[in-house]
Order: sequence, then C-alpha cells, then structure tokens
Amino acid sequence: MSKRDYYEVLGLSKGASKEEIKKAYRRLSKKYHPDINKEPDAADKFKEIKEAYEVLSDDQKRAHYDQFGHTDPNQGFGGFGGADFGFGGFEDIFSSFFGGGGRRRDPNAPRQGADLQYTMTLSFEEAAFGKEVDIEIPREENCDTCHGTGAKPGTKAQNCSHCGGSGQISIEQNTPFGRIVNRRTCPSCQGRGTIIPHKCSTCSGTGKVKKRRKIHVKVPAGIDDGQQLRVAGQGEPGVNGGPPGDLYVVFHVRSHEFFERDGDDVYCEVPITFVQAALGDEIEVPTLHGKVKLKIPAGTQTGTRFRLKGKGIPNVRGYGHGDQHIVTRVVTPTKLTEKQKQLLKEFAEIGGQLAPDEQEDSFFAKMKRAFKGE
Repeated sequence: MSKRDYYEVLGLSKGASKEEIKKAYRRLSKKYHPDINKEPDAADKFKEIKEAYEVLSDDQKRAHYDQFGHTDPNQGFGGFGGADFGFGGFEDIFSSFFGGGGRRRDPNAPRQGADLQYTMTLSFEEAAFGKEVDIEIPREENCDTCHGTGAKPGTKAQNCSHCGGSGQISIEQNTPFGRIVNRRTCPSCQGRGTIIPHKCSTCSGTGKVKKRRKIHVKVPAGIDDGQQLRVAGQGEPGVNGGPPGDLYVVFHVRSHEFFERDGDDVYCEVPITFVQAALGDEIEVPTLHGKVKLKIPAGTQTGTRFRLKGKGIPNVRGYGHGDQHIVTRVVTPTKLTEKQKQLLKEFAEIGGQLAPDEQEDSFFAKMKRAFKGE
C-alpha cells in the first residue's frame, strides 16, 4: 500500500511553517500515542505521524521530499524500452555497459551497526527538571562463543568459491546494444563473500545473539514532548569490525493537571473570588518551583494575565528559564443566602446600577426605539 502524503498525515498544507509542523506533531502524537490511545491502529498512526514529522522538520529532508515525494531518485532504473536489466544504480550501469570500472561495495568491509529507538514516558515535572534512569533495551550483540564470527570455535569462515569472495556474480547478456555484463548478489553467500562450513551452535552462524542491555540515561532538564536524545554507541554492534550504531531515546511527556507548556513558558489558570477581584488581594499560586505570593490589584477581570519571570521551564540547551503566566478567572458564586442577595442589590443601587428587571426593561426599550428610528 502506498504511503500517504506527509503533509496530509499532519493535516497541513505544503507551505506550512516549522512552528505549524511542530504544533501539529505535538497535538497528533499525544492523541495517538500507544500509551494513551488504546485503539487497534493507534500504534500505526503514531508511527506514521512520527515519520512525517522527522522528514518535514528537517530542512534538507523536507526539500528532498518536496522535490521527489516518496520516490527515491537513486533507487535504480527499470531498463530501456520495457526491458529490465536489473540495474542497481549508476555504478552498475557503468559496470554493465563498459564491462567494469564501477566501484563495488566490499561485502567484507566494516559497516556501522543499526540505530535503535526507545520511547520513554515522563511526567511534566520530570521533563522540566530532568532525571537519571536506567533502561533496558533488547538488542543484538556479538555472540560470546564465536566472538561475532559465526563460526564454530576452532574453525573460521572461508571465501565463497562461487563468487571468489566478491559477494557478486557476473551474468553476460546479448542485447540490441551489445553484450551487457550484469552484476548480481551471489546466491551462495548472499553477498557476504564468505561461507561458514561449521556454524557456531550458540548463534547458528549469525554471529549475533539477542540480549537485554541496561543503559544509564541522563534526561536533560527542559526536554519537550517529541524530542529525542542520542546516546552514542548504544545501538546494534557493527558488522565486520565496524562501529556500533546509536540509541535514540524519544520522549513522551504526560500532560499536567493544571500546568500547560508552550516552549519554555508555563501557563496556569487561577480562580479568584468576586470580592478578591473587586477589592484586590494577595494570594498564593503554584509554580514548578514551589508556591509564590501574587498581588491581585483591585478591579482585576477574568483573563487578566500576570507574569512570574524565571518561574518556567529550564531551557534544554542551558539558556536560562522560561516564565510562568498566571491567567485569572473570576468565579461567580452560584449559591447565595438571602442576606447576600440583599447586600448585592444594595451594592448595585448604591453604585447606580439597575436591578436585573430594570436592565431588561431598559434594554428592550432601547431596541424598540432603534427599530422605530427614534
């Protein structure tokens, strides 16, 4: 099944900004993360969303995708006039037409091991202040019995007699263009260039065994949802003596009961009473760094915002702290005693404010005059 367009996956247009891409990813990854969404297809959707974000958030990858889409321009050619010569790229084209001269990859050359990925779920506070934790990851490691050779102790691998150790075989074809030499992977050694007559009984000749490895991870303070940490050298082991791959720890941050995050800033809604809003007060408000006192001026309205400088989240790159923004919400009382109601009516009369029924009459009187053109 063909892949969906990455912009369509994130619900964006092709001209979306980096900030729009990030916000779309954060919203969708939270919605479909397997730890939160238990629908059968949530994991697949999360994987699709992550893949789209990794491409579109990288300028180079995005430019390549915008030009070629999901098609890899280096994936090879299907031949000429409908004939498939099995070319694998430009090097094989030169090799086929000119009988060699193209560079071939040595099957026994050292190669870096594969990268691994681990998803770590953090609380809001853990993401803000960081933590150190040991994690266990399953990965392939070199077999202790054969030390990664795949051969039974006391024996060793031998060059493949079918391809002479090159890992490839040459097949000549007569075509309208002349004789073409086509190079293909050796079927005897599967391109390795060697065969193992006596395989190691522990790893069955693969040279690798599955193990669970404990790794110590330092989560930096200020890490955000969807960001990742590279742990160098903790991926799969290299091939033929090559370096190991890396481990990428991807972070999922749980939402907080009343804090919300935007970059390094934190937002929090604080309810205040009608009396506090009208007369002013000094209240205690929660922050990630503990409770602090906040002065509420008289006449404060719902939606008034106060800034607590430096009380936000540490910048993950060490550039100071964000701020905390307190947004007030004036709570209207719903259960009043008769005495409270009477006092409020007196308050309205003293202030020259109309009673509710008089306000209603005045409102409809104005409407009536407006329609009559008075």
